[in-house]
Amino acid sequence: MKILVLHGPNLNLTGTREPDVYGSVTLDEINTRLVKLGKELGAEVTYRQSNQEGVLIDALHDARGWADGVVLNAGGYTHTSVALRDAVSAVAIPVVEVHMSNIYARETFRHHSYLSPICVGSICGFGWRSYTLGLEALIDRIKG
Repeated sequence: MKILVLHGPNLNLTGTREPDVYGSVTLDEINTRLVKLGKELGAEVTYRQSNQEGVLIDALHDARGWADGVVLNAGGYTHTSVALRDAVSAVAIPVVEVHMSNIYARETFRHHSYLSPICVGSICGFGWRSYTLGLEALIDRIKG
């Protein structure tokens, strides 16, 4: 089983950006934990981060040819990008939406997700653990 973990804009700053909101664990540490957890659960985890919407869309399109599922933290694009939403729909593989912060406890504009209605599930508010919860849920979903 192969899983893509896709990190959106500003997530490269995780660990130093607003640690009161996103925590102090770095993106590299998160990725390391996900690769390890993936191995334990029988999955190969590949990860990618980009601040550019088109690069995220291209990564989703590419995943269609090799990935069994995607864990996606689209960052701010969650609330703004119809194009990213359309890419998630187009790839026709299961996608779990994750957010480290509770988007519903933040500014009102963050309460709407273009992605939630087309993802197999959404997890938010558990810091870096949102990723591990998302990965576990996705693998369970794929295994049936």
